[in-house]
Amino acid sequence: MIGRIAAHDTIVLIRGESGGGKKLVAEAIHRASPRAAKPLIKVNRAALVETLLLSELFGHERGAFTGATSRKKGRFELADGGTIFLDEIGDISLQTQAALLRVPKERSFERVGGTQTIRVDVRIIICATNHDLKRMLREGRFCEGLYYRLRGVFIEVPPLRKRLSDLPLIAEHLLRRIAEERGENPKRLSSDVIELLQRHLWPGNVRELENALCAPSLFADGEWLCAADFDGLIDWASEQGLESPASNPEEQIYERIRRGRSIFMR
Repeated sequence: MIGRIAAHDTIVLIRGESGGGKKLVAEAIHRASPRAAKPLIKVNRAALVETLLLSELFGHERGAFTGATSRKKGRFELADGGTIFLDEIGDISLQTQAALLRVPKERSFERVGGTQTIRVDVRIIICATNHDLKRMLREGRFCEGLYYRLRGVFIEVPPLRKRLSDLPLIAEHLLRRIAEERGENPKRLSSDVIELLQRHLWPGNVRELENALCAPSLFADGEWLCAADFDGLIDWASEQGLESPASNPEEQIYERIRRGRSIFMR
């Protein structure tokens, strides 16, 4: 899907659970598009205060509000010629949604406190994690006009538990990246560890898998990671609540999985 839509400027909505790789999908679309040489500007709604969001998106003029001591370009201007990635569109207020309504169609806006219309050439990629935009629309919590303007190509990123056959390849990539950051040779997973990891539900998705591999790859002595390398990272007594813990790491992990618990400490 990424390969097919990258060449076209249609709006893309990416949906999936946290930690599943939505940002990687957005980056892949941008890299494969004719806009690859231009900037990819990311807007993380969670990291921005709602009252300043309009200024972050559209910029502001000097004196537009207290503290606006100079003109500032917004993210849409910075993304001119490239791509803008709006993370967690469902978290923005109705007021900001209304301000965004004009941009997908006209590619134009005014800075906060300004009157000059600014036109930009950007591709819009958005994502939503925990929000069903259709339901929000029915409940009056999402702007109808914006919803239909944002209905372009829809990509659903499946959670890791629904693509466990990909886990060995993803884990290999993560271990290679961890090793590169440490200047070491990458560790490898034994078949028993792969089997155990594929039995876990991974509520934190790929992000949880990466965290789970960091410590064992640091402390393991050999090239291969085995079940024993994960022992000691798991507080069986307090988290698993077993009266008679299994005698070896593999049995402990299987017992934890049977009880529906995470196999790694948080």
